[in-house]
Amino acid sequence: MEVYLDNSATTRPSEEVIEMVTKALRDSYGNPSSLHRKGIEVEKLIKAARKQVARALGVKDEEIIFTSGGTESNNIAILGIIEGNKRKGNRIITSKIEHPSVLNVFKRLETRGYEVIYLDVDEWGKIKIKQLQEALTDNTLLVSLMHVNNEVGTVQPIEEIGKMLLQQKSKPFFHVDAIQSFGKLKLNLGKLGIDILSISGHKIHGPKGVGAVFVKKGVKVYPLFLGGNQETGIRSGTENVPGILGLGVAAEKIWNGLDKHYDQLTILRDRFLERVRNEIPNVKINSSEGPDGAPHILNISFIGIRGEVLLHSLEQDEIYVSTGSACSSKKSSQSHVLKAMKLSDDEIEGAIRFSFSYNNTREEIDYAVDHLKKHVEELRKIMMR
Repeated sequence: MEVYLDNSATTRPSEEVIEMVTKALRDSYGNPSSLHRKGIEVEKLIKAARKQVARALGVKDEEIIFTSGGTESNNIAILGIIEGNKRKGNRIITSKIEHPSVLNVFKRLETRGYEVIYLDVDEWGKIKIKQLQEALTDNTLLVSLMHVNNEVGTVQPIEEIGKMLLQQKSKPFFHVDAIQSFGKLKLNLGKLGIDILSISGHKIHGPKGVGAVFVKKGVKVYPLFLGGNQETGIRSGTENVPGILGLGVAAEKIWNGLDKHYDQLTILRDRFLERVRNEIPNVKINSSEGPDGAPHILNISFIGIRGEVLLHSLEQDEIYVSTGSACSSKKSSQSHVLKAMKLSDDEIEGAIRFSFSYNNTREEIDYAVDHLKKHVEELRKIMMR
């Protein structure tokens, strides 16, 4: 039995998405900028996909800009806001547990003279609202925070933060990295005070190489590169038509099944967690439960075992998990997220991320835990020799 529990890294594209991408590659090969019928037909298809994504986010069609994926969406959001609104201020705020596609942008901005505030998090990876409030000044240009953390699944209080920012005399722009929350949690952007938001296709059973950024009407965003003025000039370049149409299908599917999928994911996650707690000793649960934790991510430290060794042991039984973010898993450095949460070296070393999909079944969960239990016991015996 193959059990794929690395859905935060990427998801298996749905059959509907595969069919749409294949059809687009075969039939919809016209350039959307062309004036002839083949171009106009493709332009209409992109317009329909934009509507599908906008509907899933509860925003206007014209507020959706297609990109090459989550990393570009985050870069456009942060750099585009800053370059387009320099006069507003010099202070920018993020947290210590953001994705590298956010943190590395902030590090570069720091070298360019911006005053960067990196918010601390508590033992569960939640930012400290009071610290954020104290960091806000009239000179604050941007606050950029992820909705759901990709390593431990912590859900940040985005609605509370959005309301707080709206009350500021000089409201900073609010960017939300929703790459791990889109399709898993409800997002009503009209109520959240969000100015710009990032999503990715391959996290919701869509294609790789495509994403989108929501830009609230009236928000000025400077383009990262210049070209033929596609996507209202914010993201020039001939559109990735198969990817965009696949993203539209994926967005519609997750929007239609959101409540059902949330319940499925919660049941699977709770089943997995209950069995691990009851059957495997000496573990530390690093993910919050209840509303503070996303339903699809569970991070657990197996004390006395190296996470990478356990990962490859599980792989022998066709169980696929990760030790953290896929974007930094090949680096030898410790997880910056778990370090910010103040885990010990042993706890960080033994951490494994299990991330679920609505495609997973109860039988797969039980199979995974049965083999996890066996491998943990065997590895601990080896370590004790």
